[in-house]
Amino acid sequence: MRAVIQRVTYASCTVNGQITGKIDQGLLIFLGVEEEDGKEDLQWLAQKLVNLRIFSDENGLMNKSIRDINGNILLISQFTLFAQTKKGNRPSFIRAGKPDIAKPMYEEMGKVLSELLNKNVQMGVFGGDMKIELLNDGPVTIIMNTKDKDNF
Repeated sequence: MRAVIQRVTYASCTVNGQITGKIDQGLLIFLGVEEEDGKEDLQWLAQKLVNLRIFSDENGLMNKSIRDINGNILLISQFTLFAQTKKGNRPSFIRAGKPDIAKPMYEEMGKVLSELLNKNVQMGVFGGDMKIELLNDGPVTIIMNTKDKDNF
């Protein structure tokens, strides 16, 4: 799994003119799933996401997690995180999980994050033409990859 995590002041997802998810202060998380991703990857990443200390404390230092600030999460599925651009100019998405694998993993991540935070996680629409609006706070943007845990 790959995740692009953005600390935001607000974020929203709109599909066909309807808002499917909207948050104030918190994390906008773009999630990509590979075919071989499993429950272990999901659990590891979910724990990292809710405990990641990227929110400012009273001294302006990044010492607080999403839990500490009682923040919110907007979770967006994004297969393009597995784009391969080595050959040619058109990206290949062959490494991205097929919908029958990726959709249940995306939905399960939403459930696990909701349980860990004790609140509903806002979601996009898997496979939908999503329009994302956000105000990046900082900006703070972090990339995580469950297949390269030592470097993230």
